[in-house]
Amino acid sequence: MFPTVSHFIEYLFGVQIPLPFNTFGVFVALAFIAGYWAFTQEFKRKEALGILLPLKKTIVVGKPATTMELVYNGIFGFLIGYKLVYALLNYQLFVSDAQTVLLSAKGNIIGGILFAALFAYWDQKEKSKVKLDKPKNVEVTQHPYELMGNLIVWAAIWGFLGAKIFDNLEHWDSFVQDPINSLLSFSGLTFYGGLICGGAAVLIIARRNGIKPLHMLDIGGPGMMLAYSVGRIGCHMSGDGDWGIVNANPKPFGWLPDWLWAYTYPNNVANEGNHIAGCVGKFCNELPLPVYPTPIYEVIVCFILFLILWKIRDRIKSPGTMFGIYLMLNGVERFFVELIRVNTKYDVAGIRFTQAELISALLFLSGLLLVLYSQRNKEKLANY
Repeated sequence: MFPTVSHFIEYLFGVQIPLPFNTFGVFVALAFIAGYWAFTQEFKRKEALGILLPLKKTIVVGKPATTMELVYNGIFGFLIGYKLVYALLNYQLFVSDAQTVLLSAKGNIIGGILFAALFAYWDQKEKSKVKLDKPKNVEVTQHPYELMGNLIVWAAIWGFLGAKIFDNLEHWDSFVQDPINSLLSFSGLTFYGGLICGGAAVLIIARRNGIKPLHMLDIGGPGMMLAYSVGRIGCHMSGDGDWGIVNANPKPFGWLPDWLWAYTYPNNVANEGNHIAGCVGKFCNELPLPVYPTPIYEVIVCFILFLILWKIRDRIKSPGTMFGIYLMLNGVERFFVELIRVNTKYDVAGIRFTQAELISALLFLSGLLLVLYSQRNKEKLANY
């Protein structure tokens, strides 16, 4: 396993380069990039078809930087400098425990002040370049795909918060024992929490910019499936604990790699299992028994599902159908993988289930209802 990028580089080239990047975080970033690409392509396609229309907006040009703009830039610059300079001056600590450095109150005051002044000066200088004696109103055209920068930021913020909230609800006992660390930890993220909260933020922003909810949902279906597939690579490579139950069954095919059938996740970032003899460092544990590597199964299955959604997107005309299909496929995939995954079980009226099983079942039913509604109201939604 490769808990950090440094471990991966050392595995490939035999050189230890201390970098403050964990593997899971890198793949989360790559997942957002993949989603950004798919969303943008769908925005452009739907605009070319006349389904989405560009907006005309009036903006004021030629104004100097306002006091509040300078203050906001100064605050932003202070936060960056406060943490960045401290991290550079304490680089070994940053490499070994980036989470503590970033989320603690520790920082460098001088660095914060310098960056605050730099950011404020930069904003003032940039606004001065286009300053006019008399500011004027200018009408500009905003294409739907140009919203992606704003959408991705808010999806990331609310997606992370939702993923943490749902994960702590799923692991309530651990949360009660150490609530602060549970909330601030970058590990332990529930996909459905991120999907629900991040998706809600995207819908709100899209609606404020003239994009109707069903069209925004359809745009997001393929991109979210692709992003999930990419993100799961990080889960597998880092060994973040999202693995399956013990797999003691014999390998069905000789050509199948062991790590694809049953794996012990050595050096996993979750520090689960027994200590590896002779290993020195922070990540030195390995599971005592091999388990199903469920993250890699989801990588493969979800990428295939993305290709299916991408292939059929031109054939779907009724708004809501694409997202309904996405919900159904997502629900089925996650429900079945839960059968071989390690998860907290709930018991209600003698029925045992996991949080993901419950939500995936609800998503499938929601998707089915959305597809039925969309197909039965084709004419009504034709000009939606």
